[in-house]
Amino acid sequence: ALRLIKESIGIDLDVAAISMDDPKTYKLLCGARTLGIFQLERSGMRDLLKKMKPDRFEDIIALLALYRPGPLESGMVDDYIKRKHGKLEEKYELPQLKNVLKETHGVILYQEQVMRIASVLAGFSLGDADLLRRAMGKKKPEEMEAQRERFIAGAEKNNINVKKAKKVFDLMEKFAGYGFNKSHSTAYALV
Repeated sequence: ALRLIKESIGIDLDVAAISMDDPKTYKLLCGARTLGIFQLERSGMRDLLKKMKPDRFEDIIALLALYRPGPLESGMVDDYIKRKHGKLEEKYELPQLKNVLKETHGVILYQEQVMRIASVLAGFSLGDADLLRRAMGKKKPEEMEAQRERFIAGAEKNNINVKKAKKVFDLMEKFAGYGFNKSHSTAYALV
């Protein structure tokens, strides 16, 4: 692509030097003028761009993770957009979750967030948190019950209210089915 740009219009483009906060680019995205742009050209995605009004790179990452059947059907997308625009208050079940969920306005959006929550609240190692993430994706009842018990015990050990820990686990379980890998979404957003 870079060679073709050089040959056809004489511009030697340095991809690494492209600004990630170019106002003209975000104006183009907010206007849904994205035909021919990787991952952003479908009509549903263009509708979502108009609603979300991305104004930073992280919004594009989130947009790509949100534009999937689960989040679209669950109402999660509307909540995210309302929270982004200040029409709905960001909520955090526990203060420890703010650092994990702030970038997504209090919504569990990425698989990595599920893993960080397990680590922060219940003391899971990153390896154990990954096992939890996988178990949530598979939705095997016996495996999920064992993970729930381990999460609650770890949270209790960290002086987290058991009732709140159970509620957070339920939220994680609900959103883990929709959770997208942030690194994958970031790579797509960069392209």
